[in-house]
Amino acid sequence: MLSERVAIFIDGNNFYHRLKDLYGQIRIDYAKFAELLCRDRVFTRAHFYIAEVKPKHGKELYDPHRAFMNYLGNVPYYVIRYGRLEKAGNTFVEKAADVYLATDMLRLAYTNAYDTAILVSSDGDFVPAVEAVKELGKHVEVAFMLKTRSHHLRQVCNVFIPIDSAFLNKCKVRKR
Repeated sequence: MLSERVAIFIDGNNFYHRLKDLYGQIRIDYAKFAELLCRDRVFTRAHFYIAEVKPKHGKELYDPHRAFMNYLGNVPYYVIRYGRLEKAGNTFVEKAADVYLATDMLRLAYTNAYDTAILVSSDGDFVPAVEAVKELGKHVEVAFMLKTRSHHLRQVCNVFIPIDSAFLNKCKVRKR
């Protein structure tokens, strides 16, 4: 019997902000996070999408971002795909990361790189991509925090994986 191959697609900005809003500043062991999402299936790769913060965006944004990217770059089987930050008034907005995620999810489904995609996001804008991946005969699971709203994603996915405090406690980095 063939094993089910799983690819994970993480909307980094969405995940970070929902996590921070609901649970505060916690650190995640991303290898353990992938293991928990995949369960007993074959983990092929996790794709992490985020806007690249550059020194010109300010030290208060750049330093923690660079430290996290250095950490994530050393997690086995994680690929980081960068969007960009653009100034919008007094803040910055992420551009292109979501498009990269949707495109990669579709491209990899089309090339048969996985059997099941796990999308970690509560962004309902991914509904068309999820539907297209399912039309290619793949399964799509969506994982996000229970307290966030995205009933559209829950309706179109094959399986919903709640990321709640019990789930996070299993992959949280413990303070020493």
